[in-house]
Amino acid sequence: MKKSHFLKFTLSIIIFIMPLIIAFGQKDLSATDIVKKADDNMRGKTSEATITIKIIRPTWSREMTMKAWSKGDDYSMILITSPAKEKGTVFLKRIKEVWNWIPSIERNIKLPPSMMSQSWMGTDFTNDDLVKEASSVVDYDHTILGKDSVLDKDCYKIQMIPKPSAAIVWEKVIVWIDTADFLQLKAEFYDEDGALVNIMNSSDIKELGGRKITSKIEMFPVDKEGHSTVIIYNDINFDKPINDNFFTTRNMKQLK
Repeated sequence: MKKSHFLKFTLSIIIFIMPLIIAFGQKDLSATDIVKKADDNMRGKTSEATITIKIIRPTWSREMTMKAWSKGDDYSMILITSPAKEKGTVFLKRIKEVWNWIPSIERNIKLPPSMMSQSWMGTDFTNDDLVKEASSVVDYDHTILGKDSVLDKDCYKIQMIPKPSAAIVWEKVIVWIDTADFLQLKAEFYDEDGALVNIMNSSDIKELGGRKITSKIEMFPVDKEGHSTVIIYNDINFDKPINDNFFTTRNMKQLK
């Protein structure tokens, strides 16, 4: 066989078998593997982001901006940068402890687990949704329910049930994660009676910080018409080294 013919033949074989290799590789993924891939996509080893949050109500709306840092599952920090009334407010997650620095009273408050299900800063997200005390990978059992389509993308439909040891308000969460890029595109949150409470949609897929992410996240409470909260990632950097000592109660008071 001539060299040129051999190269063409080899290339044809590679083009044919690569989709099969990818398909078989994905078939071996467990539900937990898929959730972990989606979680890693939005976290990286570390992340540093600037974020806008819009709270929308039937008769009014307001906007906040913030900076957010994370390191793995154990550490996260959120600094409110506007409006002036909330500026300087800080939330810290360190391992399983969650702290809130309130500059107007110069107090640092440790949030008990019972407060994690409450609204975060008047939004439709809970404290746990934003500060991430619970881990979507570690604190849930995962089951693949099948395949579905969201935003014209093939998705894994996965049920997440909190482990008995996890202090989580939801009875179950169902997530849709696309099969190509492992981006979570939708989530439904159910209460202890099995009723659907919140729907979260993720969209505006962009390349930020060198990776593809969903840059817009919208939370809708199903029983409150006209209510929603939108999170927009303006910028994000991944995998920049952050010392564990950054995530301390002392540093909360010094952030700017």
